[in-house]
Amino acid sequence: MPSVIVHIQNEEAVLGEIDELPAGSDNVIILNHPRRRDGKDLSYLDASVTMVIWPVSRINYIEVMPGEQEEEIITFVRE
Repeated sequence: MPSVIVHIQNEEAVLGEIDELPAGSDNVIILNHPRRRDGKDLSYLDASVTMVIWPVSRINYIEVMPGEQEEEIITFVRE
């Protein structure tokens, strides 16, 4: 489940997890465990909310955060 930062029009960015990246034909994005970038609750959501559905038309762009597997990649650098 990749972590993403969703940038919503006229709102602060929201951090959460998605089951799969939205396809070009999708109308909504489903975000699990939505929170602010610093991990705090979003003021406009109830504290018990675990899933939010946003229409894709309200989203400016989505940042995909590196997963655990991607962070373990070792590269060699010439000095």
